[in-house]
Amino acid sequence: MKTLVSALALSASLTALAVPAMAQSQGDWTLGVGVINVSPKSDNGLLAGQPTSIGDNTQLSLTGEYFIRDNLGIELLAATPFKHDITIAGVGSATTKHLPPTLSLVYHIPTQGKITPFIGAGLNYTTFFDEQTALGTLKLEDSFGLAATIGADWQISERGALRVNVRYMDIDTDATLGGAPIGTAEIDPITVGVSYVHRF
Repeated sequence: MKTLVSALALSASLTALAVPAMAQSQGDWTLGVGVINVSPKSDNGLLAGQPTSIGDNTQLSLTGEYFIRDNLGIELLAATPFKHDITIAGVGSATTKHLPPTLSLVYHIPTQGKITPFIGAGLNYTTFFDEQTALGTLKLEDSFGLAATIGADWQISERGALRVNVRYMDIDTDATLGGAPIGTAEIDPITVGVSYVHRF
C-alpha cells in the first residue's frame, strides 16, 4: 500500500511540469521494454496447515498497447519467467516459476505537462511451472484474477517516454503435494515496473 501511495504522489507531482505531453491518438500503438518486480503480499495463507511465505523476484518486462480511442488503450503485459522461493513454516521449502500475462484497459489522463498519468484495470492469467521441492511432487494450479494498474509516462522525446507503474494482481493458486491437496497459496502481489515506451 505504501508503494501505491508513493506512486500516486509521484504521478501527481510530476504532472505539474508545463511542457507538451506525448499525444495518445486512436490507432497508435506503443511498445515498452523494462524491468518489473513482483512482490507477493506478506501473508500467503496456509499450505499443509502451516503459514506460508513467498519471496519476490525481478524480471524483464514487455508491454504492447493499442489505442482504440484517443487516450484509451488495450495493453498486454508479458515478462520473462519469475522464480519464487516458497517457505512452509515447520515443513520445508520449494521454488516455482510463473508467467503472468495481463490484459488491461488503460486510460491515459490528458495533461498539458510532460507527464501523462494513467490508470487501468483488467484480467491476469498466471501459469505456474517447474515446481521444485525435496518434500515430494508439488503442483501449483494456474490462476485467473482481476488486475489494476496506475502510473505515469515521462516524455523524453517526440515518440519516447520513461514509464513508472504499479500493479495489483489477484493471484491465488491451489497446491497439491504428492497428488494430495494441501491448501491455497494467496500471492496477490504488488508489482513495480520501470520501462522505456516507444509510440509508433
